Parts: sequence; structure tokens; C-alpha cells
Amino acid sequence: QVQLVESGGGLVQPGGSLRLSCRVGGMTFLRCDLKWFRQAPGKEREWVACFIRADSTTQYADFAKGRVTLSKENDNNILYLEMNNLKPADTAIYSCYAKKYDVFRRSTGEYWGQGTQVTVSS
Repeated sequence: QVQLVESGGGLVQPGGSLRLSCRVGGMTFLRCDLKWFRQAPGKEREWVACFIRADSTTQYADFAKGRVTLSKENDNNILYLEMNNLKPADTAIYSCYAKKYDVFRRSTGEYWGQGTQVTVSS
């Protein structure tokens, strides 16, 4: 059974940093697109950063560029989101997502974690 479990959220002051983790169980994510999303209260979910398997590129939403770094440990199936210079507007539930492909590059499943709360406040 595939499971995505996030951790690392919490309360941080403006200007502070956090590193979120997403542990992927039940499959290897070497054949996956891996993404972080966030959803603030009263707002739609938005994409933060992603790793695209097809071309091994990492992409960031405009608001994340320069403040956010996406990384991963392939051996341990862990996806990280390091966030710096956090602002109150970054307050949201952050969730990781994986889209799995087979050897023929066909999608074989999409999976979400339960999310971790990030609150930026003084």
C-alpha cells in the first residue's frame, strides 16, 4: 500500500525556516513526478515545487523561487521542502504528491499525503 507521510511543520516566526519531509512508502519514487502543494485557509490549493521525472528537472512556483529548495533522498524515498525567509502568507497546510509511471511512461497512480500545518506568525 502506497503511503505518503509528511512531517516537519509547525509554528515559526516571520523570517524563519522550516524543512518539511515526505516519506514515501510502498513504492520507489524513481518513476514518479514528485510535488509539494499548499492550501491556505479559504484559498485553493496551489503548487509549490516539483521534481519532474521525465527530464529530471526541478521547478518552483514564482512565489517560491529563491526561498524554497526541493530535494530528495532516493535511497530512503524521502522528499524534502526547505523553506527560508518565511512570511505569514506562507501559512498553509503543505502536502506532498506523487504521480507514478510505468516503464512505458503511462501514469499508474496518483497519491497524496495527509498534509502538515505550517504557521508563520510572531
